[in-house]
Amino acid sequence: MNKALAIVAATLLAVNASGQAPQPVQQPQYRVHVTSELVLVNVVVRDKKGNLVGGLKKDDFTLLEDGKRQTISTFDFENVDELKTAGAAEATVSGTAPDGALLRPAEKTAALDARDRRLMLLFFDFSGMDPEQIDRSVDAAKKFVQTRMQPADLIALVSLAATMRVDLDFTDDKTKVLGALTSYTSGQGQGFDNGSTGSAEGAAETGGAFTADDTDYNTFNADRKLLALQAIMQTLGKISQKKAIIYFSNGISQNGVDNQSALRAATASAVKANVSIYPVDIRGLQAFPPGGEAQNASLHGQSAYNGAAVLNDLSNNAGTQDTLSTLASDTGGKAFFDSNDFSAVFSQVQKDSSAYYVLGFTSTNALKDGRFRHLKVQLNRQDLKLDYRSGYYAGRDFEHLNRADREQQIQDELASELSQTDVAVYAGAAYFRQDDTHYYLSVSLVIPGSQIPFVQAKDKDNATIDVIGEVRADGKFAVGHLRDTVKLALDSAQQVRRKNVQYNTGFLLAPGNYHLKFVVRENQSGRMGSFETDVQIPDLRKTPLRMSSVVLSSQRVPVGAKKISGPHPLVQDQTELVPNITHVFTQDQHLYLQYEVYDAARGKNPATAAGANGPANGSASAPANDAAKASPVKAPRDSVRVFTSIEFLQGGAKVYESKPIVANEVTAPDRKAVIFQIDLPLQALKPGFYVCQVNVVDDVAGNFAFPRSPILVKEPAQLSPTKAAAGK
Repeated sequence: MNKALAIVAATLLAVNASGQAPQPVQQPQYRVHVTSELVLVNVVVRDKKGNLVGGLKKDDFTLLEDGKRQTISTFDFENVDELKTAGAAEATVSGTAPDGALLRPAEKTAALDARDRRLMLLFFDFSGMDPEQIDRSVDAAKKFVQTRMQPADLIALVSLAATMRVDLDFTDDKTKVLGALTSYTSGQGQGFDNGSTGSAEGAAETGGAFTADDTDYNTFNADRKLLALQAIMQTLGKISQKKAIIYFSNGISQNGVDNQSALRAATASAVKANVSIYPVDIRGLQAFPPGGEAQNASLHGQSAYNGAAVLNDLSNNAGTQDTLSTLASDTGGKAFFDSNDFSAVFSQVQKDSSAYYVLGFTSTNALKDGRFRHLKVQLNRQDLKLDYRSGYYAGRDFEHLNRADREQQIQDELASELSQTDVAVYAGAAYFRQDDTHYYLSVSLVIPGSQIPFVQAKDKDNATIDVIGEVRADGKFAVGHLRDTVKLALDSAQQVRRKNVQYNTGFLLAPGNYHLKFVVRENQSGRMGSFETDVQIPDLRKTPLRMSSVVLSSQRVPVGAKKISGPHPLVQDQTELVPNITHVFTQDQHLYLQYEVYDAARGKNPATAAGANGPANGSASAPANDAAKASPVKAPRDSVRVFTSIEFLQGGAKVYESKPIVANEVTAPDRKAVIFQIDLPLQALKPGFYVCQVNVVDDVAGNFAFPRSPILVKEPAQLSPTKAAAGK
């Protein structure tokens, strides 16, 4: 089988207020939505001498948010110093007690008990470090574990290089921590250093013809670090106690609005998870000589002689430290810069986490606008000093998301393993051959009109939906992508809420197995729905009768001025066949069928064939009526001869069979395809379930196929007397 896969050839938009009967959406009888976001504030209370103060009660505290008093709903006092005997793992029958699983949960791992424990996560950002910086950060961590780790300390290790990896879950076993730290080598760094910005002035001489502009790469690199931090926060939020992240880094350079959004998301996640970040600039004390460091080549231009090189280095260094400072200040931590002694960060974490009060409240401001809210904690005693973070970012609902955040939201849903089902989405697919190795996969998405909140404006019902989709070969490699925004403006008289909205698209693919996933979001409330399925495109070169999928429809629409790029087999003579993926029809509708036969054999045919039809377009009469007789057509001596007819089966018995239609010509010579289009009225069929069987026979080659599709025929919708009179 040819494994060469083609990326999406074309995306065809066809949004119709379809008359297909929508399937009822199965919803639970009762649905309860509870939204309550508890905000946690850690408060350290000290007296005038700097000693920790305990024994305070909830009534001693007053909590204000943006100047408005909040009700303290939860109150707790964590005293890490009370734990005197922790340190070694408990002995058990099987050896040692398992560590509490928070970062890497497992079935046989005990739950993490963080009561009166100090949670410290050491995050090593190796992605941009050189070997010397890696050794420096690891040695500092080893020294802390060996000399200053307390019995109450639980330590976890996470590293970021080519990927983010959890190297050790929370444990108080010094041997395990030292063993994991020893496994780090100076080759962990992956060379994700910031590149140049396109100017040769002040850059090291490399002998190159030009200096590349790596601004976009630098933006991606900064987002990568911040998103890694955000992912850690989401895991640490499972427990309410205070957590501290000691972030070993060589700085983060922000570039534009994109990095600002990622930085804000990281700090908001940290506050929500009750995490404080303590960044450490592992570069330590730095010198910026005018001519550059000794291990670098001489500088381009005149910057080494006018002081611009030193000023540029100082500005860049301050910029990378500014992001780390923001992470610390917005999360209640502290940043450590310009020092070769890294032990101070561990002392600060132990000091801030020794004894503290945890105040929890639910904000009286229910507006989810994403704005920063200032916090103020007061005591009824004036002789005590309080340490707490200054505020937090409120959550944001769909209405307050900006364009970038909305795009990220739908991208995340596409990548999510657990799909949302707030909006019902149905999908169907059919394949048509373009050549021996490429097939057009037609995909149709259907959304019940009742699922879309239309906004009435004058005589129009307006709505906007976003569609995103992806096709993966063997469920792994992306070979097709779709992203579109559809604006609906339909007449109110069309009663769209009682009908379906359909979106048609297509991909050009090779034979093989594919996984399709599509996400639809209505942009009024932000609700989303997903549909994913596996699709197989067969290699028709290995089948006796080479035939496409059979598409069933109840509607044909004119193409009009709509632009169609690329192949689209369902468009013939400026008329598009709209697939009915639910296979639900009413008696007052027509059943339209379209399918293709490829590489039909040629041979000698009789001079006249009764009922022959050259273009293979047929109109079968309603069941139980006589079929219209086609006039005899004289067939060429050497031509194809393909028979087709339609049968309806019910309960194992045949209730109807149409007259056969004979094709003697290849309809699409470029694709070697005989195209069949059948029109079958359904008014004589009784309501019920049927099996529609398509009979196809290549009379010259002696090959045949009998594909089947289930359908449901329903009674026509009854119009009320008022609406019937209005229709007349």
